[in-house]
Amino acid sequence: MRLFNKIAAGLLVLTAGTAIAQQASQLVPPTKPVAATAAATTAPPVTPAAQPTLTKTDVDAWLDGYMPYALRAGDVAGAVVVVVKDGQVVTKRGFGYADIASHKPVDPDKTLFRPGSVSKLVTWTAVMQQVEQGKINLDADINTYLDFNIPPYDGKPVTMRQILTHTAGFEDVAKNLMFYDTKHLQSIGDYLKMFVPKRIFAPGTTPAYSNYGATLAGYVVERVSKMPFDDYVEKNVFAPIGMNNSTFRQPLPARLVPDMATGYPRASAKPNKFEIVDPAPAGSMSSTGADMAQFMLAHLDGGATGSGRILKPETAEMMHNTPTTVLPPLNRMELGFFETNINGREVIAHLGDTQVFHTSLHLFLADHVGLYVSFNSAGGAAGAHTIRGSLFADFADRYFPSTEHDGRVDAKTSAQHVKMMAGSWQASRRMETGFVRALQLIGQTEVTANAKGELLIPALKGAGGAPTEWVEIAPFVWRDAHGHDRLAAKLVDGKVVRWSMDMESPFTVFDRTPASISPGWVLPFTYASLAILLLAFLHWPVSALVRRSYKAPLPVEGRARQAYRLVRLFSGLVLVVLIGWMLVVNSMFADLSNLTSDSDGKLWFMQIVGLIVFLGTVGLAAWNVLLAWKGGRRWPSKLGSVLILLAALMVLYVAFTFGLLDMTVNY
Repeated sequence: MRLFNKIAAGLLVLTAGTAIAQQASQLVPPTKPVAATAAATTAPPVTPAAQPTLTKTDVDAWLDGYMPYALRAGDVAGAVVVVVKDGQVVTKRGFGYADIASHKPVDPDKTLFRPGSVSKLVTWTAVMQQVEQGKINLDADINTYLDFNIPPYDGKPVTMRQILTHTAGFEDVAKNLMFYDTKHLQSIGDYLKMFVPKRIFAPGTTPAYSNYGATLAGYVVERVSKMPFDDYVEKNVFAPIGMNNSTFRQPLPARLVPDMATGYPRASAKPNKFEIVDPAPAGSMSSTGADMAQFMLAHLDGGATGSGRILKPETAEMMHNTPTTVLPPLNRMELGFFETNINGREVIAHLGDTQVFHTSLHLFLADHVGLYVSFNSAGGAAGAHTIRGSLFADFADRYFPSTEHDGRVDAKTSAQHVKMMAGSWQASRRMETGFVRALQLIGQTEVTANAKGELLIPALKGAGGAPTEWVEIAPFVWRDAHGHDRLAAKLVDGKVVRWSMDMESPFTVFDRTPASISPGWVLPFTYASLAILLLAFLHWPVSALVRRSYKAPLPVEGRARQAYRLVRLFSGLVLVVLIGWMLVVNSMFADLSNLTSDSDGKLWFMQIVGLIVFLGTVGLAAWNVLLAWKGGRRWPSKLGSVLILLAALMVLYVAFTFGLLDMTVNY
């Protein structure tokens, strides 16, 4: 589990992250519940408390009571929080330390944070500027703008619209995602051409978050504008609205280095070095809270601030209100932004994560309010992810409380729906190339029922660490009993085929795990096979010692004896190779900077040796079976030879199916 946590943390870098649970979109009419015990409950009348007003005085007082304790409890070094409203900055606050050793406080005007995938909003803005100028057609084949080829999927090309909505169908990519040594840093074009990920979904059908896609978009901007990407965003996005302390450049420009916040895994741990993000348009930005305030104000006011314009009003409207509906009534992707609707309010957002920086940006469109928060530590269990989610929800509940009421589906019907949901599911955001495919064996999401027959997804836990309690509020729509998040399923021919949650639905959905890779049978058979191979290997020296003690000869001769010994030797080698894979994967994911070409030699060695050992074991085991059955051995020997062959075949199946023999160093 510790290894899995390291792997999961690595793969979430630069993603939208784990968002706070969300409420229904006011753009989607509420689903009318059937078989409901009550459409709403009527509480006794109470005298409402005075509604807090979103003013600097109130927000500052609230934050002063909220953030210091949250940072200490979460083991987080520092944070910046910015709130804007109606074209003005309501407040910009720094909390904790930009650098612990020097006790340097966070300054919202000067301290730079790394907002991770929130950087994509700048990239998407640059794309839409080129759309305005007629240089990019959202629905044209992306190859129109490239100097290399993105292969079609069933004859269908990738389009910029699909890239903006994460529906181009790309698998995820981990190699060269992030590191510390600038020797691995490539140009945007070289990064993209190094490895074109497989397209695993038909275009436009399935949201699957893609850093590669965002980087591709940045490269298109670079090519059609005939300007390096860094130069383009500085001239056309940052400069017009006064974002003078923001950059995508890596390493940082010398003038900004003194103000860069130090990043920490936890406030109580040693600091990390400056993180280099190779797919730069997807997440390499460094920026201050004050600059991000200007970016929010521009998007909230039709693409402009008092100092300048970055988008036409109609283009900003297109970005904010062109939803891609995949799994109603859940949150959806817009053009680059995604919905985080809450309390009946239309909210668009983006989240971002590096290894140590964690960020969220939310725009309450109709209310002309923006909320931005960034942390320079991941923190502990109650760290940055929990704080940013809770801050957004509590901010919304304080200033934009809900007046809606959920329905209820009766317990009997709900229990039937839960049974239809049960099973193993795989996320659409996943890697299909190379050894990382083996993560699918431990990365499936199980859906089951608790003792009361209610929906239970053990992997989904609340802020306190307990499994989320789901209440069915409409047919196949559940809500977190103690939060805002909803979960909904899609039915085809009366069967549940897909589901997701508000916090992930814009960019990730869950589909049934194919039987061929279902951990329900693959893992038990794999464990049994490894046990058989271990016993076969151990039987060799143990039986030799027993025979020596009793001075008994080995009851096989010639080729049969040779096969007997070789198959047991190779059974042990299979276990050695698999242990080797565990050590290699652990070393790579223990530090994301190892997910570079520095590890290519290890990967080639493991794949070549694995191919020899796994195939050799199957061949030797088959030879051993033939000789055992021809040689007239006793039935235990015959049965043992068959079991060894079946075990070797199972290991070979797993190695081929889960990428250990892909013969590639791309992943």
